[in-house]
Parts: sequence; structure tokens; C-alpha cells
Amino acid sequence: MALDVYVGSLTRYYAGAWENPMEKAARERGSPRPVQPSGQAQAVTSLARIRPQVLAWRARLATALGKRIEVPLDWDETDSAPWFADRPGWDGFGALVLWAAYAEHPALRVPQTLPEEWDQNDIALTRSTAVGFKSRYSHLVRDVEMWLPVSFEITFEGEDVGGRRLMMGSVATLRRQLNDLNAATWKAAAAEVEAWGRARPEGGGLEESARYAFALFCKLARLAEAERLPMKLDH
Repeated sequence: MALDVYVGSLTRYYAGAWENPMEKAARERGSPRPVQPSGQAQAVTSLARIRPQVLAWRARLATALGKRIEVPLDWDETDSAPWFADRPGWDGFGALVLWAAYAEHPALRVPQTLPEEWDQNDIALTRSTAVGFKSRYSHLVRDVEMWLPVSFEITFEGEDVGGRRLMMGSVATLRRQLNDLNAATWKAAAAEVEAWGRARPEGGGLEESARYAFALFCKLARLAEAERLPMKLDH
């Protein structure tokens, strides 16, 4: 199953009015295809129809969070809001998550390739997500699927616009933690990181896949923070 990362208004996301990288590439090759709605919004394709649902969801979420988040939950949900998407794939995302988990537990040996069922059985990830463990990369390793464009430290579980429960975090905190991960492990300059994201690595090595996903996540998190827009996994 493919894994994309979307940055943009949630109205556009849940209305399905966006393209994943494969759809965009097909259209640019001259094979246009209609953009299909994603996730919970398969029956809701109108931007005008979905926007009030997104705004009502955001207001309910702000009320539920109360003082746990000190800044208003507010971002652009108009048709003119820009959007971006890229495809790290599950192999890239999984490798990045494990790279972060092993960075927190240096006594453990990093696997050469991404293990099967990495999200359930990996010892480093289990330790990083254990109750009471204060992870330096919490907004990456704690099964977060949506990052909101406001700054806060917590991660929390709640319902998305379609009523599905998922973990949420902060774009600003994710970006800071990605920078911390680079500083603790690769120590790569910005130009080197950008180069990692230009081509999907061949061979399936965990570190190479993690670098590729890291480059894409850094780019999209930077855009999400600059444009003050949510960032969401799509699968």
C-alpha cells in the first residue's frame, strides 16, 4: 500500500481535490485522470460542502484541547490555500521512524533492512513508545498521522474530520525533532539532505530509505510551517 504525505487545507484533502505524486506524473505525461477523493471523504467531493465540516471539527478540537494548547487552532481553509504532496512510501517512513528510535537507544544495533511488522515488534520502537518514556522524537515515533500548524509539545489521539481516530502532533515540533535527529546522527548540511530526496534509493537498505524519507519530511514540514497548513499521512 502506498503512503503519501499531504500538506494543505483539510477541506481540499477530504474533498479529494488534490493529486498524489503518481497521479501528477501521469497527468504530466499526457494521461489525465480525475483526482479521486481520499480517505473518509469518498462520498464528499465538493469543497463548499466539506469546508463547514472541517471548520466545525476544528472548533470542537480546540474546545476539547482547552488550555493544553496555548495558541489558537487556526489556518487557511480557503480554496486559495496552496497544497503539496510527496511519496516516501511505507518503507521510507518505517525506516525513518526506526532510525529515530535507534538514535534514542544507541546500545541496540540498527537493522540493515526494514523488518516485517516493524511497527509492532521492533525493540527500539517499543522502548521509545513505552508509557513514561520521554522520546526526543515523539512527533515522529508515536504513530502520528496528522500534524497541525501550531506549536505544542504533546501528541494526542482524537477523531479526524471523518470520525476516524488517529494521533495528532505539531508541525513545528516535528520540524524541530527532525533537525535534532539530523544533528544527533547524520549531521548533514541542507544541500546534502535535499540531494537525498531526489531519487528513491535502490536496494532497500534501512539507512538509505530513512535518508530519503527524511528529506521529503523535512521539505514538507518546512512548507507546512511556512504556509501554516496541516500535514497529513495518506494511505
